[in-house]
Amino acid sequence: MELDKKIEAILFWKGEPMSIKKLSQILSVSEEEIKAAIENLKIKLEGRGISLMEKESEIMLVTSGEASELIQTLTKEELSKDLGKASLETLSIILYQGPVKRSEIDYIRGVNSQFILRNLLVRGLIEKISDPKDARTFVYKPSFELLAHLNVKSIEELPEYEAVRKDIESFKSAGVEEEKKTEALSDSESLENEIQEDSELKANEDSI
Repeated sequence: MELDKKIEAILFWKGEPMSIKKLSQILSVSEEEIKAAIENLKIKLEGRGISLMEKESEIMLVTSGEASELIQTLTKEELSKDLGKASLETLSIILYQGPVKRSEIDYIRGVNSQFILRNLLVRGLIEKISDPKDARTFVYKPSFELLAHLNVKSIEELPEYEAVRKDIESFKSAGVEEEKKTEALSDSESLENEIQEDSELKANEDSI
């Protein structure tokens, strides 16, 4: 059996994202061979009811864009139920900033997002993974199901992806700078108070 057909069978059987590295190990071939086979599979799946979605170093079989209207009709009620403005706002941040920490989400929104994140996790719209930079913390990223519902094959296909991402980064950077200024001002005031206290103490000692 051709390599691309084996990959298709494994992805269909697995029913969830798989990394290129894992496929390489299962099929005992190099990662470069896996990547080449994936490109062949993409071509073969064109015009069919399913397609191949890539996100970071993982791939997954999903329903095609042509079937999106049918699938959206079947899943619309489940995905939209109880998703208010706050949930959509949180989803947008994760889509355009993910992987992102909860502390960053809270900072951008200005409120605690704990319960909203839990609701989105239960619905399968986002994923919670260990932070690659700090195993003690977690980050949130969009799930394959969310991308499939939005009918995009990669994050970069989101509307005005780069522009929105830059706007959020600018907002975060401005906040960091403001915090630094506040801390610097606080440190300066503390130093002045210490100097004044020392001067007053010395003056009292001299008068004794």
